Amino acid sequence: MSGPTNPPANGADEAGPFAFTKANAALAEEIVGRYPEDREASAVMPLLDLAQRQNGGWLPPPAVAYVADYLGMPHIRVYEVVTFYSMFNLKPVGRNQVKVCTTTPCWLCGSAEVLDACRETLGIDLDETSEDGEFTLTEVECIGACVNAPVIQINDDYYEDLDGARTAALLDLLKKGEKPKPGSQTGRQCSAPVKGLATLISSGKMKGREGD
Repeated sequence: MSGPTNPPANGADEAGPFAFTKANAALAEEIVGRYPEDREASAVMPLLDLAQRQNGGWLPPPAVAYVADYLGMPHIRVYEVVTFYSMFNLKPVGRNQVKVCTTTPCWLCGSAEVLDACRETLGIDLDETSEDGEFTLTEVECIGACVNAPVIQINDDYYEDLDGARTAALLDLLKKGEKPKPGSQTGRQCSAPVKGLATLISSGKMKGREGD
């Protein structure tokens, strides 16, 4: 998705009205247009994401109701989506949402150390937001980057191959207002083997099978 407007609204009043901005209304129309007629409900997740970004990272009840009405869906069906996926927030969050994966692969590779570094560096515990409104710390299930475990997601970016020291370092950069480079924090390329290439390292042609 590209082009949503994101006014700073982390502290928006839950009771206040909600409507898409002009730019986001045009984007919402484009998103719904990707689906067949009478299947507009399929757009519920991208529209909720759009509303959440507009509202500073969370979905107050009026925003959820707005999306439901926009798609002609019962409100409860949209709340079922919002409460199922951890990507949606029903209360204000910090500008940087730090999501620590603690599912088995990450746990085996040291996610407990990563989580402890987050607690110590940010001065908050799980499901808490720092007093300055900069950070919210949460624990999440698998975020699909197991081969580069342990991994944390900060807003839309993944930070991989972490340990306690690397985690503290990237959080310190964020606290200074800098943007750490996403991806592996050890310098490995994508999901290449940790110890380097062990196969397919020759540029020579494979010998043909006998009789070819």
